[in-house]
Amino acid sequence: MPKKYIVLDRDGVINVDLFDYVLKNEDFKFENGSLEAILKLYENNFEIIVATNQKCINLHLISAEGIDQINNFWIQKVKEKGGDILHVGVCPHRDEENCNCRKPETGLLVDAEKKLNINLKGSYFVGDKLSDLECAISHGCKPILVKTGYGSRTYKSRYPKESMIFENLKSAVDWIVN
Repeated sequence: MPKKYIVLDRDGVINVDLFDYVLKNEDFKFENGSLEAILKLYENNFEIIVATNQKCINLHLISAEGIDQINNFWIQKVKEKGGDILHVGVCPHRDEENCNCRKPETGLLVDAEKKLNINLKGSYFVGDKLSDLECAISHGCKPILVKTGYGSRTYKSRYPKESMIFENLKSAVDWIVN
């Protein structure tokens, strides 16, 4: 059976967006139904790639190692329930650094493809911000907007017309696997 891939944004999709920064494990709370959604993806043979902008690193609010510790914390929770995350790509840059990895740029996806020797084109990409959706489209992924995190604001302002809209990651995943 060929592998299926899905790209997920982190803050506002997997975890509750604090509209600030998740700087310690205790601040990480799964969005309602997101842990179950991740497990359902895994059970349905999806390999999960996470692509997350974390400018808090270059703002010197937390180290790259600190972000890795938080990611390891929640990934361990996924593993304890029988799931897994294939890859987490993190952009540490501020907007004004004009890097190629900060979404809406596609560098996180290109990097994942190179590291894992995979192709993400045609895969679903679930996000809550316009930058996620633009990254998805630019890379040839199928954009899904969830209304959690910044998603309700994105939904009310503007988003690409080809985006599919769901209340949260769980409802998106229920649709994807069925």
